[in-house]
Amino acid sequence: MIMNGRAISPGRAEGKVLKIDEPLSFLGGVDGATGELRIGGGGNVAGKVLVFPRGKGSTVGSFVMYDLKVHGRAPAAVINESAETIVATGAVISSIPMVDSVPSVSMFENGDDVVVDGDAGTVEIKGVEMRACVSSLILSDGKVLMLKRPDRCRSFPGKWSLVCGKIEPGESPVEAARREIMEETGILVANPDGMLKPFYVREGANLWKVHPFMYRVGHMNPTLNEENEAFEWADPEKISEKDTVAQTPETVRRLLLQ
Repeated sequence: MIMNGRAISPGRAEGKVLKIDEPLSFLGGVDGATGELRIGGGGNVAGKVLVFPRGKGSTVGSFVMYDLKVHGRAPAAVINESAETIVATGAVISSIPMVDSVPSVSMFENGDDVVVDGDAGTVEIKGVEMRACVSSLILSDGKVLMLKRPDRCRSFPGKWSLVCGKIEPGESPVEAARREIMEETGILVANPDGMLKPFYVREGANLWKVHPFMYRVGHMNPTLNEENEAFEWADPEKISEKDTVAQTPETVRRLLLQ
């Protein structure tokens, strides 16, 4: 899959992803002579496509990036959610291709084969396909409807989730949410009581673009179809104790704040 970002530093490079989930200061965070990473899960940035949310720290970080280039230990390319001046300057003076404005670093996994085009402002993740889906929070008497996926399920087998499903061709996200709720629970809903901006969840070669919604309903028990094997009306504060689909507790928390 190819996504459009913003071109920061020109050039084109391909390499394996080394991802950091937190902002990075090259000064202190990376050894300028060896390329060894001192934060996150460690590793070496040399020849890797370095993916992290944004830079931080001292302006000396730009010169650490240049030092990496001089020692032949620079990353092949840099990808950010949001570029700041230190990393952008370091990429330019070190001739490291850089793209920012990708939606989220959660779209990437360590070891992904990625092509960064710093001229066109594009990023390609080879072998990965984006799919759109909905995830609906059903709220009744302060409890959240959680569904248990069977172990035979192709996607997130055995996990607890909200009411989820793929968006079919020609459907809007709201239409898909209503349909999935009826199919999986037998509950009829109208307009959503809340929604969030889409977020991304990786599952191997699938990248799910998730559209979250919330619906308030009266007291009722769902009628499950074959896609789920159990349900529970759960206390929102205890959902994090369950083995859930990625980002479910955070999605519930954010929807309930609306």
